[in-house]
Amino acid sequence: MAPEGPYNVGMSSIQVVLMRHGRSGADDENVHEGRYDSPLTEVGLEQARLRVKDLRGKNLTFNAIISSTLQRARATAQVIAEAYRLQVEPDAAWMEMDNGPLAGLPFAEAERLYPKPDFRNPYQNFFGTGESQWDIYARAGLALQSVVRRGPGSYLVVAHGMVLTAALWTICGTPPPVSGQGLWFGFGDTGYAILDYYPERHVWVLRAFVAGFSA
Repeated sequence: MAPEGPYNVGMSSIQVVLMRHGRSGADDENVHEGRYDSPLTEVGLEQARLRVKDLRGKNLTFNAIISSTLQRARATAQVIAEAYRLQVEPDAAWMEMDNGPLAGLPFAEAERLYPKPDFRNPYQNFFGTGESQWDIYARAGLALQSVVRRGPGSYLVVAHGMVLTAALWTICGTPPPVSGQGLWFGFGDTGYAILDYYPERHVWVLRAFVAGFSA
């Protein structure tokens, strides 16, 4: 039974599960990821398999599984999709934030070549060529809208920490952060949030947040 709130149990709802991918090669390489198309590791694959057991243990079922087009997310989604006998639906709108020249760079080298500025407003591109905070905020909001427009059902989205966080900002009505300040969500490997949306009242309910596996 749904908890008390500004909606009725009898209303139709849309369930959205937002999940981060499993451990990737970039995690082992200690490099910036973003649009760097790093593959899922064997550890990441095992994390995805364990997550299937967890989802089934919570009696979660899905009408569709949507994934970022980057391979670490696609491979995570594929493990889950095979277990649920579904096809993965790729959607580039769920790609990770474009981090410009940092993609694939070792952390130390990136710090040397592109030191973090003392201040960055949310309209500035990330180190010149990447997305601004407003860019990813708007993209995540539109990606979430496309899921909601599918109508009543349960949908799993497998993507990346930053874009999933931006989607949750849009749900919470939180503006993009300025220089890292504000609300953040700690998505670990295959971490996920379970949300129900009641379109007749425009009410979002966060049912659960599972941080996922740590490095």
